[in-house]
Amino acid sequence: MEWKIIEGRLQRGFEFQDFKEAVNFVNRILPLAEEMNHHPNIFIHSYNKVKIILFTHEENKVTEKDNILASKIDGLTNYN
Repeated sequence: MEWKIIEGRLQRGFEFQDFKEAVNFVNRILPLAEEMNHHPNIFIHSYNKVKIILFTHEENKVTEKDNILASKIDGLTNYN
């Protein structure tokens, strides 16, 4: 799955081998989000799936900041 605009939010799902791998992925997002001071909504579900939702609240839309963070998140995986 690639990044898509759904209901005005930039979203993407990721699937991993197991829960541990999903949690490790989420933990690797933390420094990227902190560095940019831009924090995604992150959902872990079905034990091995992660859904990321990006949106710039201050501008009430998806912005370049969201696209930059999405690209950095993509760099954490081989899902590109």
